[in-house]
Amino acid sequence: MSAANETHTGKLAEFCSRVSIDSLPKEAVEKAKLCVLDFIANVYGSQQLEIVGKIGEYVKTFGGQGEATALGLGFKTGPHNAAFINGVAGEAIEAQDGLRFGGNHPGAAVIPAALAVAEQTGQGGARFIESIIAGYEAANRISASVHPHHTLSGFLPTGTCGTFGAAAAASRMMGHDAKTTLASIGAAGFILPISMAEHLMGGYTAKIVQGGQAASAGITAAGLAASGITAPPYTLEGSSLKGGFTQITTRGSFDINKITSGLGEKYTIMDIYFKPYTSCRHTHGAAQAAQELKAAERIDIAEIEKIDVFTYAIATVAVGKTIGPEDSFVSAQFSLPYVVAACLAHGDMSAEQLKADSISDARVVELAKKVKVSIDPELNKAYPDKTSSRVELTLAGGRKAARQTDIPKGDPRNPMTADDIAEKLKRFSAGLDADRARQITDIVLDLENVNSISDLTSLI
Repeated sequence: MSAANETHTGKLAEFCSRVSIDSLPKEAVEKAKLCVLDFIANVYGSQQLEIVGKIGEYVKTFGGQGEATALGLGFKTGPHNAAFINGVAGEAIEAQDGLRFGGNHPGAAVIPAALAVAEQTGQGGARFIESIIAGYEAANRISASVHPHHTLSGFLPTGTCGTFGAAAAASRMMGHDAKTTLASIGAAGFILPISMAEHLMGGYTAKIVQGGQAASAGITAAGLAASGITAPPYTLEGSSLKGGFTQITTRGSFDINKITSGLGEKYTIMDIYFKPYTSCRHTHGAAQAAQELKAAERIDIAEIEKIDVFTYAIATVAVGKTIGPEDSFVSAQFSLPYVVAACLAHGDMSAEQLKADSISDARVVELAKKVKVSIDPELNKAYPDKTSSRVELTLAGGRKAARQTDIPKGDPRNPMTADDIAEKLKRFSAGLDADRARQITDIVLDLENVNSISDLTSLI
């Protein structure tokens, strides 16, 4: 039997149990605060979708007393329920943060888990930041170790790997030692959702619950560990029985060393990107190019005869399909033709473009039919270092217009600043008082000095 300090699972658990704001790099702390602000913006954006409100009403029927806030919904509940609905709201809008090297969206699982436990235990902002960074390290490193074959094997890492992150975050929030954190990560491996990729690729709205399910399951895992549940110190890598997480969820190759390589020296939260658009990250290069074309060229969409989108191979597979006016908002989020058409018609891809009347807008539907998505060999060669897309328009009279985006806005190399994310909060929170939006932003950007996390949640 492997000793915990000899396994990747054990080393990760030990690290997560020791994360301290006193020794964290300042830039990691600042990035964690931006992740929180971005998450709140996404919660507000998702609540413009009717289905999220209905799920909130469903969660409310669970009843019971609790200290954890269902953000923006006007009620408190137990931490598991709050983490679930807040994770759904963090995920549904499809503008959540992400890791290019792991294909996962850690914030939708980690932040709602940490937030719910912080409220339940009366913790402040410093411990909240520690928990977020511990959770992001767990979720990101595990996702990176199995990417891309985990997704190609049929799993969505936000739900699967996100549960490990949520468990690590909840354990740090509860003050667990390395042994208990190891049990928490192990329990997470046993109870995590399989998060079937079929639901996303088919455009089914069940996909939006993956962040919430991961957040809630992570809290359960941490609670089970605190109750004395035990788990193997090799949950992630497995044994000769080939029952470890990486072994059973990856049909192709995986690199187990990515879980611990540079642990405590390189913080993966620094690699997190933010999204300005409410769609899959693979659409963002083309969305930005289309938006810039519309602004710079003063495009009249009535003059557009043909739209060619050139991109890398995985984007054509993941988001290359054209959708119909009857399709769901999830289908729209994962359709390059729809996203490009929406950006050309409306100059944006926001919550408004996910509503049924926008998806069925005749102008956008007809424009999307003119989009042809193709692989560009040079852009494909540059992936994944660059997620490039080029949009070429053929206009009436033979005029041409083109724009290429190599590093979309929100990437750490082309970052969204604190001001950008504060603006995203305003843009996504329709009807929110400007003073309230400013208060939320101010408290998040000073989070390490907040004595009680309820000072933040009471504003949302």
